[in-house]
Amino acid sequence: MAWTLKLPLTDEVIESGLVQDFDASLSGIGQELGAGAYSMSDVLALPIFKQEESNLPPDTDDKILPFQYVLCAATSPAVKLHDETLTYLNQGQSYEIRMLDNQKIGELPEITGKMVKSIIRVVFHDRRLQYTEHQQLEGWRWNRPGDRILDLDIPMSVGIIDPRANPTQLNTVEFLWDPSKRTSVFIQVHCISTEFTMRKHGGEKGVPFRIQIDTFKENENGEYTEHLHSASCQVKVFKPKGADRKQKTDREKMEKRAPQEKEKYQPSYETTILTECSPWPEITYVNNSPSPGFNSTHNSFPVAEGNGSPSHQPEPVIQVVDNLLPTATPQDAQQWLLRNRFSPFCRLFTNFSGTDLLKLTREDVIQICGPADGIRLFNALKGRVVRPRLTIYVCQESQQAREQQAKHENGDAAANTFFVYHAIYLEDLTAAELTEKVAQLFNISPRQINQIFKQGPTGIHVLVSDEMIQNFQDEVCFVFFLVFR
Repeated sequence: MAWTLKLPLTDEVIESGLVQDFDASLSGIGQELGAGAYSMSDVLALPIFKQEESNLPPDTDDKILPFQYVLCAATSPAVKLHDETLTYLNQGQSYEIRMLDNQKIGELPEITGKMVKSIIRVVFHDRRLQYTEHQQLEGWRWNRPGDRILDLDIPMSVGIIDPRANPTQLNTVEFLWDPSKRTSVFIQVHCISTEFTMRKHGGEKGVPFRIQIDTFKENENGEYTEHLHSASCQVKVFKPKGADRKQKTDREKMEKRAPQEKEKYQPSYETTILTECSPWPEITYVNNSPSPGFNSTHNSFPVAEGNGSPSHQPEPVIQVVDNLLPTATPQDAQQWLLRNRFSPFCRLFTNFSGTDLLKLTREDVIQICGPADGIRLFNALKGRVVRPRLTIYVCQESQQAREQQAKHENGDAAANTFFVYHAIYLEDLTAAELTEKVAQLFNISPRQINQIFKQGPTGIHVLVSDEMIQNFQDEVCFVFFLVFR
């Protein structure tokens, strides 16, 4: 008997059935969404694509920020949906920033009924310019002597207390305010974006800035150092009325675009909300002003000049050099950068330890920081010290010590006096520099020293001048007399 096996379906029939089943399984997808389910504008309108939420880390999506800062200036309509907002400002015009309290009742009890301090800065948005911020600001100061980059319009501001503007920080202002009360601060930006471009092409080609606000609460010592919140926004600054013209131009360009193209851009909002960001690195200033230590009005200091030994064996104090150690932690490295005036690069080297920084070559730091700051950072990392132009040795002596010294100079072997000298290094070779170094050495204020005299022939007192210091010779012993106010 022969058996015949008949397959019920051929390969073609099986394949056709699978395709039909797969098409049927997809046929209902999107029906509940309607005809516009696949519109790109609807997709981009989802929260995940919104600019104001894209800058926040995922774990803070539901977090209510303690404060909100609103800049009362319209955003540009020519910004794409996924980009950060851009706001145009006029040079020197006062703009309001509303300081809003978003706290829930009892959320931050430690600041209830207390003041907080906010610091407003105008900084560079471009990372390349952030690396050379100090150099850029110094160039601006040189070209605009006496002007500031950022100012407060105090008469128009409401609710701010103790406003301050440090003369050495042209782009920073600070003030105290009570979060429970209405607070609005008016700022003026006096630099324009084209001042920091290589060639002046007009406002459209200028560099963008960032307005950043950092808020701090009071610590146990009464200092406002505990960080609470930071936020910033991107701006461009034009010459007076230039921002209005640029805003109008952008609006007209957008009106000429096709509807499909307009959907790719953000609408223009009447105000600009500053978005949360990391706090700006703050330089710690230490007050090293000496306290008055002398009550006498006429003291003399024997001084030997030059690099050789004075008439009595000196014991010079070794100059303390702030070298970065390989064992320094990333936190120690950040403090070292701040102390040595490299604050613009603190963010870049956030996770660098002492070993990481010391491994950088000269080419590395120049590429990262630019030629000027790169060479300065490399020299600081390698601990290179510039040789002083003049070294003098000085000690403080009493009347009894002077008498014993005179006996010693007259050949009295019984006089056994030991004098301790300190080294003073001069670079400018001026009387003012000498006064400051002597005052610092003996822990007195430079203002206490009225004049410095050198004992000349036959005991006369010769007033020390810049020219005299510049003509000091090596291996010469003499006596300085300080006249106090």
